[in-house]
Amino acid sequence: MAEIVLRGNNEFEYTYSASKQSEIDRIRKKYLPKEEDKMETLRRLDKNAEKPGTIIALVIGIIGALIMGVGMCCTMVWADTLFVPGILIGILGIAILSIAYPVYKKVTGKRRAKVAEQILSLTEELSI
Repeated sequence: MAEIVLRGNNEFEYTYSASKQSEIDRIRKKYLPKEEDKMETLRRLDKNAEKPGTIIALVIGIIGALIMGVGMCCTMVWADTLFVPGILIGILGIAILSIAYPVYKKVTGKRRAKVAEQILSLTEELSI
């Protein structure tokens, strides 16, 4: 920030503070309307294409891990009565866990197909 102070006959004092100016600019940017540039749009589209698949895969994985844990508890804690059902429950949990990644790939692939045209056009514009 530049500051000019006039003193007497033909005298003045000039001071500049880069830190003040950068702070002023940072505060000013908070209040300006947001303008998304093409690179930010590209990042947002890519992130939004992956997010639903990630969430669904996490939910499936957590459910599978919990079911597998119940099966482990059955075989270890109540081994005298629930050993065989515990093994079956554990296998079910492992099966559910094993489908988490294919579900992620399928959901993410469908989402990417929906935004592929936009992303490709943006990458063409940004590559020039």
